[in-house]
Amino acid sequence: MKVLFIGGTGTISSACTELAISKGIDLYLLNRGKSTKKSNVEGAKIITGDIRSDEISATLKDHTFDVVVDWIAFEPEHIQKDIDLFKGKTKQFVFISSASIYQTPPQKLPVTEDTPLENPFWQYSRDKIACERLLEKANQEIGLTYTIVRPSHTYDKALLPITGGYTALQRISKGLPVVVHGDGTSIWTFTHHKDFAVGFVGLLGNTKAYNQAFHITNNELLSWNAIYNLLAGELNVEPNLVYVPSDIIAKYDSEIGDGLLGDKAHSMIFDNSKIKSIVPEFDPKIPFSEGVKEMVAWHKTNTLNLEPDPAINKLMDQLIKDLAPFR
Repeated sequence: MKVLFIGGTGTISSACTELAISKGIDLYLLNRGKSTKKSNVEGAKIITGDIRSDEISATLKDHTFDVVVDWIAFEPEHIQKDIDLFKGKTKQFVFISSASIYQTPPQKLPVTEDTPLENPFWQYSRDKIACERLLEKANQEIGLTYTIVRPSHTYDKALLPITGGYTALQRISKGLPVVVHGDGTSIWTFTHHKDFAVGFVGLLGNTKAYNQAFHITNNELLSWNAIYNLLAGELNVEPNLVYVPSDIIAKYDSEIGDGLLGDKAHSMIFDNSKIKSIVPEFDPKIPFSEGVKEMVAWHKTNTLNLEPDPAINKLMDQLIKDLAPFR
């Protein structure tokens, strides 16, 4: 099976690349070749090019693929270019959408693939919805076969899945107060990228996945308090957590706030029956408690000695100061 990944070296896609190659898939990676370290993946064939450029048609003119996956499409214009470029050149086009497109806040849990798509808080999510609609239209009008994949919060050892990233982890390690959205009791789930890859690779070339949408998430449920306590426990410290409503955070920083109000502020529980019915081997094995060990070990070596992000420090300090009279 000949497969093209547009991207393929990111947080989620890197594990999928590794697993696809191990399963004998004839994998091509299309990237700009800007980073030799990231673009050279053992076992993959590299096509150097920019998917957004006018020259990309000529670059790919001699290729057809069984599957094309676009890991870096975020806006309808990106998907329209994919449709124009790959119609008649692939049997299956896979779009990486987002689980944040589901009704927010959810009116019913658990979330299934039939949950309404509606996010009034986050433009990122609305753009992903528009991308999905374009693919559905292309299927109806020109017969393009698609599969939509909706990851939720997928991580690897280098991606700290908390507001403030490595700066927040530094603050935890030093006993400094760390801002947590809400009251820390909303429920969340994290999916290790290697677990995600099992479900994802099982969809490639799978005719049962044609013209279908799937979310691929872990079923482990954690409160944000538990999440921060696991991180602090791995650092052998007690966390100093300061709770701030998400809508207040949004008034101080709209970019962070949009991601909270449009995603993390609400409890999300996913029903993974659909992906498991198509890919029976999908059965997440890596709990967040194990993922935390990987993350903290990596960040101890790579980021905990870096200068903190001044914008994150300023934001947290200002929130804590301004809201002190109300606590």
